[in-house]
Amino acid sequence: MILTRLTNLRKSKRWSLQYTADRLGIAKSTYAGYESGHRRPSLEAIAQIADLFDTSTDYILGRVDHQAPQLDDDTSVPCMELTELSTLNLSVDGLSLSKEEMQQFIAFIRAKRQLEGKTT
Repeated sequence: MILTRLTNLRKSKRWSLQYTADRLGIAKSTYAGYESGHRRPSLEAIAQIADLFDTSTDYILGRVDHQAPQLDDDTSVPCMELTELSTLNLSVDGLSLSKEEMQQFIAFIRAKRQLEGKTT
């Protein structure tokens, strides 16, 4: 884990240690320990921190250098085709979507696009 990233993320939002800890539901000393390296956050805590700062766990862990997912039209950004159901395992609120639910989702998006005149 790259410790300076936690500090930089917090400071970029102009949040105090106390405010950040309160948002995470932990003690200020616990969060300060994460930033200083005296404590190691659990995997669950890392996920909560990533959600709080709207970044990825990979960024916090130092596995990638971009803070947020790259969502531009760059062709290097992977695109997943939802109609390839057999190759995907998607979940909502921690529960995996069934094949039927994924088909319903795809049908919903297609109907919405048709109503908006965005069909291909």
